Amino acid sequence: MTEQHGDRRSAGELEASVLAALWAADRPLTPGEVRELLNAGLARTTVTTILTRLQEKGVVDRARQGRGYAYTPVADSSGLHARRMHAELERGEDRGEDRGSILARFVSDLSPEDEEILRALLDGDEETRE
Repeated sequence: MTEQHGDRRSAGELEASVLAALWAADRPLTPGEVRELLNAGLARTTVTTILTRLQEKGVVDRARQGRGYAYTPVADSSGLHARRMHAELERGEDRGEDRGSILARFVSDLSPEDEEILRALLDGDEETRE
Protein backbone atom coordinates (compact mmCIF):
# COMPACT_ATOMS: atom_id res chain seq x y z
CA MET A 1 0.00 0.00 0.00
CA THR A 2 1.38 3.39 -0.91
CA GLU A 3 0.90 6.36 1.31
CA GLN A 4 0.60 9.88 0.00
CA HIS A 5 2.58 12.53 1.86
CA GLY A 6 1.38 16.12 2.13
CA ASP A 7 0.66 17.58 -1.30
CA ARG A 8 1.95 14.57 -3.19
CA ARG A 9 -0.39 13.60 -6.01
CA SER A 10 -0.93 10.19 -7.59
CA ALA A 11 0.72 9.33 -10.90
CA GLY A 12 -2.69 9.25 -12.57
CA GLU A 13 -3.50 12.72 -11.33
CA LEU A 14 -0.15 14.04 -12.56
CA GLU A 15 -0.64 12.37 -15.95
CA ALA A 16 -4.07 14.00 -16.23
CA SER A 17 -2.58 17.42 -15.41
CA VAL A 18 0.19 16.99 -17.97
CA LEU A 19 -2.30 15.90 -20.64
CA ALA A 20 -4.51 18.89 -19.86
CA ALA A 21 -1.54 21.20 -20.38
CA LEU A 22 -0.72 19.52 -23.70
CA TRP A 23 -4.34 19.71 -24.89
CA ALA A 24 -4.47 23.42 -24.02
CA ALA A 25 -1.32 24.15 -26.04
CA ASP A 26 -1.46 24.89 -29.74
CA ARG A 27 1.93 23.29 -30.36
CA PRO A 28 4.22 20.55 -29.04
CA LEU A 29 5.70 21.31 -25.63
CA THR A 30 9.01 20.46 -24.00
CA PRO A 31 9.06 19.10 -20.45
CA GLY A 32 10.23 22.50 -19.21
CA GLU A 33 7.31 24.25 -20.90
CA VAL A 34 4.85 21.73 -19.45
CA ARG A 35 6.41 22.28 -16.02
CA GLU A 36 5.95 26.05 -16.31
CA LEU A 37 2.31 25.68 -17.40
CA LEU A 38 1.51 23.36 -14.50
CA ASN A 39 3.01 25.80 -11.99
CA ALA A 40 2.88 23.01 -9.40
CA GLY A 41 6.43 23.03 -8.09
CA LEU A 42 7.28 19.78 -9.87
CA ALA A 43 10.84 18.93 -10.76
CA ARG A 44 11.63 18.93 -14.48
CA THR A 45 12.71 15.30 -14.17
CA THR A 46 9.28 14.40 -12.74
CA VAL A 47 7.54 16.01 -15.71
CA THR A 48 9.95 14.25 -18.10
CA THR A 49 9.19 10.90 -16.44
CA ILE A 50 5.43 11.48 -16.75
CA LEU A 51 5.78 12.46 -20.42
CA THR A 52 7.94 9.39 -21.10
CA ARG A 53 5.34 7.12 -19.48
CA LEU A 54 2.57 8.73 -21.53
CA GLN A 55 4.64 8.23 -24.68
CA GLU A 56 5.22 4.55 -23.81
CA LYS A 57 1.44 4.15 -23.33
CA GLY A 58 0.85 5.65 -26.78
CA VAL A 59 -1.00 8.67 -25.39
CA VAL A 60 1.51 11.27 -26.61
CA ASP A 61 3.99 11.47 -29.47
CA ARG A 62 7.38 13.05 -29.18
CA ALA A 63 9.67 14.67 -31.70
CA ARG A 64 13.28 15.68 -31.32
CA GLN A 65 13.67 19.35 -30.45
CA GLY A 66 17.21 20.45 -29.77
CA ARG A 67 18.83 18.02 -27.35
CA GLY A 68 15.49 16.88 -25.97
CA TYR A 69 11.95 16.18 -27.07
CA ALA A 70 8.72 18.10 -27.53
CA TYR A 71 5.48 16.26 -26.84
CA THR A 72 2.03 16.40 -28.35
CA PRO A 73 -1.10 14.37 -27.50
CA VAL A 74 -2.18 11.76 -30.06
CA ALA A 75 -5.89 12.42 -29.39
CA ASP A 76 -8.17 14.87 -27.64
CA SER A 77 -9.87 13.93 -24.37
CA SER A 78 -12.78 12.18 -26.10
CA GLY A 79 -10.40 10.26 -28.32
CA LEU A 80 -8.35 9.16 -25.33
CA HIS A 81 -11.42 7.86 -23.51
CA ALA A 82 -12.52 6.01 -26.63
CA ARG A 83 -9.05 4.40 -26.91
CA ARG A 84 -9.29 3.25 -23.29
CA MET A 85 -12.73 1.76 -23.89
CA HIS A 86 -11.44 -0.11 -26.95
CA ALA A 87 -8.46 -1.39 -24.95
CA GLU A 88 -10.79 -2.73 -22.26
CA LEU A 89 -12.97 -4.42 -24.85
CA GLU A 90 -9.91 -6.07 -26.42
CA ARG A 91 -8.66 -7.16 -22.98
CA GLY A 92 -12.00 -8.90 -22.39
CA GLU A 93 -11.50 -10.99 -25.51
CA ASP A 94 -8.11 -12.08 -24.16
CA ARG A 95 -9.93 -13.55 -21.17
CA GLY A 96 -12.27 -15.49 -23.43
CA GLU A 97 -15.25 -13.24 -22.76
CA ASP A 98 -17.78 -12.78 -25.53
CA ARG A 99 -17.58 -9.30 -27.05
CA GLY A 100 -21.37 -9.19 -27.30
CA SER A 101 -21.75 -9.92 -23.59
CA ILE A 102 -19.31 -7.17 -22.68
CA LEU A 103 -21.10 -4.63 -24.86
CA ALA A 104 -24.52 -5.76 -23.59
CA ARG A 105 -23.42 -5.25 -19.99
CA PHE A 106 -21.97 -1.86 -20.85
CA VAL A 107 -25.19 -0.71 -22.53
CA SER A 108 -27.37 -2.07 -19.71
CA ASP A 109 -25.44 0.07 -17.22
CA LEU A 110 -25.86 3.33 -19.18
CA SER A 111 -27.97 6.13 -17.78
CA PRO A 112 -31.13 6.89 -19.81
CA GLU A 113 -29.46 10.07 -21.10
CA ASP A 114 -26.33 8.22 -22.23
CA GLU A 115 -28.44 5.48 -23.79
CA GLU A 116 -30.32 8.13 -25.78
CA ILE A 117 -27.04 9.66 -27.00
CA LEU A 118 -25.70 6.24 -27.99
CA ARG A 119 -28.93 5.38 -29.82
CA ALA A 120 -28.77 8.68 -31.75
CA LEU A 121 -25.13 8.07 -32.67
CA LEU A 122 -25.88 4.56 -33.90
CA ASP A 123 -28.75 5.96 -35.97
CA GLY A 124 -26.31 8.41 -37.59
CA ASP A 125 -27.54 11.58 -35.91
CA GLU A 126 -24.61 13.94 -36.53
CA GLU A 127 -26.04 16.65 -34.25
CA THR A 128 -25.33 14.45 -31.23
CA ARG A 129 -21.57 14.58 -31.85
CA GLU A 130 -19.53 17.39 -30.41
